[in-house]
Amino acid sequence: MFGMIKPYPSPLISGRGIDLDFAMLAGCLALLGLGLVMITSASSEVAAAQTGNPLYHMFRHLVYVAIGVFACIVTMMVPIATWQKMGFTMLVGAFALLVLVLVPGIGREVNGSMRWIGFSFFNVQPSEIAKVFVVIYLAGYLVRRQTEVRESWMGFFKPFIVLLPMAGLLLMEPDFGATVVMMGAAAAMLFLGGVGLFRFSLMVVLAVGAVFVLVQAQPYRMARLITFTDPWSDQFGSGYQLTQALIAFGRGEWLGVGLGNSVQKQFYLPEAHTDFVFSVLAEELGVVGSLVTVALFVFVTVRALYIGLWAEKAKQYFAAYMAFGLAFLWIGQFLINIGVNVGLLPTKGLTLPFLSYGGSSLVICCACVGLLLRIEWESRTHLGSEEHEFDESDFAEEPNHGR
Repeated sequence: MFGMIKPYPSPLISGRGIDLDFAMLAGCLALLGLGLVMITSASSEVAAAQTGNPLYHMFRHLVYVAIGVFACIVTMMVPIATWQKMGFTMLVGAFALLVLVLVPGIGREVNGSMRWIGFSFFNVQPSEIAKVFVVIYLAGYLVRRQTEVRESWMGFFKPFIVLLPMAGLLLMEPDFGATVVMMGAAAAMLFLGGVGLFRFSLMVVLAVGAVFVLVQAQPYRMARLITFTDPWSDQFGSGYQLTQALIAFGRGEWLGVGLGNSVQKQFYLPEAHTDFVFSVLAEELGVVGSLVTVALFVFVTVRALYIGLWAEKAKQYFAAYMAFGLAFLWIGQFLINIGVNVGLLPTKGLTLPFLSYGGSSLVICCACVGLLLRIEWESRTHLGSEEHEFDESDFAEEPNHGR
């Protein structure tokens, strides 16, 4: 991995000093800081009961943040051309990880799902890595087969030869939420890659049909679908988690009950510091705090889409498609997690990027930030390509931050 890192130039090492998209960086750091505060608050009661230390999860999260910052720096220093060359290798790696997690003795089962590969002190969630690897591979495919994708059915269907088996592996864990996010991001990338409206509409119809079949195939999915429409009909059974989340929203009112004063986190709301951290945030910070958080999410995702647009204008199409794909991965997770928290979607175990407790999700989010910052830097400076030689004169002019 470290062999891919070029010491010069990069957004961190140049004649201009640190040359980053500070708006994007500030938005992501704000979410990271807010996530640390909310995890400390939401997990304190559970941590005290389980370990005797109310700050246990906070300290672990700080370790994940440190690893995430390191991952961000590493990805920021790797040229985008290198990621493009490694697309197929990363796809094979994604398949290998998703197969390994299903092997007894390697995969770790939690709450009935085999989603983690356990190590002595931490767990790795392969689905988080696989989603990003698929985006990188698909971005390369859209560049290599651009004309075929736009003009022929075969170019449109070829990606699904890869995507459908990977979706099958995710469903075997089972991880329905990750499957929806990955396939949604892939569909958005294909649309932006030039797939015709008729073929795209057909894909949407087939996807809706597949979701319907998958929901019908598993009784627990149908139960969730029925329950979320009226959780109060079984508020102490299948609707318990959602009703407790809605109580948290109701208690928060406009300005919240105050940071650290949540009642729902005191063993009423399951997974309060992971999948339902937004409910605790709404209870403690109220409608105002919730809307500010949503505004931060909107800002970083829209900024990521603009980074893709700038790369496309600079004719760096692989970087553009990759930025679009990463943005849609975030958008999908934001919408699903918040939709679940407010009762608009059936309950799914999907983390909220930057805010939820979970090492794999946080580290991958930070790595994605590094990729986006690298894409923005290369598109703005037209540097960073391995096909160019650089010297100090390349960095003589002041950077244009007019964006």
